[in-house]
Amino acid sequence: MPVFKDTTFLYDSLGGFWKELATRDDFKNATAKAGLVIKFDITEPDASIWITPTGICLGSQDIKPDITMSLTADTCHAFWKKDLSLPVALAKKKIKAKGNIAKVLKLLPVIMPAFDMYPQYMAKYNL
Repeated sequence: MPVFKDTTFLYDSLGGFWKELATRDDFKNATAKAGLVIKFDITEPDASIWITPTGICLGSQDIKPDITMSLTADTCHAFWKKDLSLPVALAKKKIKAKGNIAKVLKLLPVIMPAFDMYPQYMAKYNL
């Protein structure tokens, strides 16, 4: 059984988590400085989450991503629970990246505090 029952639930929970993360000054400053548009192309259920220099967007957007990360929702959940590292997920093709992945890896230190936030945030969704 998938972690996220449908797209609406995914946007409410995982999308809400990203939006919460985007309220942190360190995250806002790092994404603005990086100047990247990163699209998470999620399947099972289908969804799109975008990190832009100005914030988080959910769903289809009329912008061109610099980097696209394709993965299942369950893989995304496993990543945030620290059950799967980004380098391992990329090597095992659980996450497929298009674009300059080295730039994404530079943002990892900024999201490190989010790993501790994720279980607490998702608890309200019983995840």
